[in-house]
Amino acid sequence: MNDKALTFNELFDADFLSSLQRFSLQAQRVVRGGRSAEHPSKALGHGLEFKDFRPYSPGDDLRSIDWNIYQRLGKLFVKVFEEQQDLPLYLLMDVSASAFLEQPPRIHAALRAALALASVSLNQHDSVGLFPFGSDLQIKVKSQAGKSSLARFAQHLADLESGDQTDLGAAMRKFSGLSLRRGLLVIISDFFDPGGVQAITSALKDCRHRLLFVQLVRQSDRDPDLQGELRLRDCETGAATDVTVTPQVLRRYRQAYQRFNDALAAEARKRHAGLLRLDVEQDVVSQLSSLFAGGSLRV
Repeated sequence: MNDKALTFNELFDADFLSSLQRFSLQAQRVVRGGRSAEHPSKALGHGLEFKDFRPYSPGDDLRSIDWNIYQRLGKLFVKVFEEQQDLPLYLLMDVSASAFLEQPPRIHAALRAALALASVSLNQHDSVGLFPFGSDLQIKVKSQAGKSSLARFAQHLADLESGDQTDLGAAMRKFSGLSLRRGLLVIISDFFDPGGVQAITSALKDCRHRLLFVQLVRQSDRDPDLQGELRLRDCETGAATDVTVTPQVLRRYRQAYQRFNDALAAEARKRHAGLLRLDVEQDVVSQLSSLFAGGSLRV
């Protein structure tokens, strides 16, 4: 098992980045307190989008007075504009040991998806954070902004190493404790938490952010090529189980896997979250296209 993901040169590919230019993120409204960017916010001030009028108060900028209203009514009113600010993007990356197994390992698609989303955000003046997790959450990048930051962010991704076992609950508890400004939280994982979907549901119970699930899948998840007497070992815990794989066992496994997928989809619907099942053996950008309907992802 490799403990490294992709090299910087493998990840920071010009053709790959160029193919992302047609994508954009569009937030209906962002929480005030951010930097000037492209999303409408709840803040009212000196933005570009006219919102309303309000009576003049001492200290208001005289340039914001509407003199046409003054001429008609003899009272001073100022124009109030909707400020446009950034949408923070937070990337929670599953770097547990299982992400680095198989060929190609899931971490390769995960890194490309993370870089793609970061590229879209940075190109439209949003901020990006990177939080890899296994059994614990790391704070790799708390907040990074600016188009020129993309290469540095790609290097952070390329430097990620294999962790231990998955514990989304512990990761989310630590992430929530950071008290970050509300934004878009993207969880990139296979979501195979030892606690099952219930653990995922509990982990997200108090999440204040808008959510996007990027589920890393491959065909063998549903249809494993296994048969006969086997000893299966958990790559993250080392626990081993002896099983006899028969057609009946495979049928029950597929049913359990379908229930898992259905439960994850139901959780996404309940939280009005996006869900992208990303086949790690297929092209990442073409699959992202289904998420960015018409070129934009609205959150």
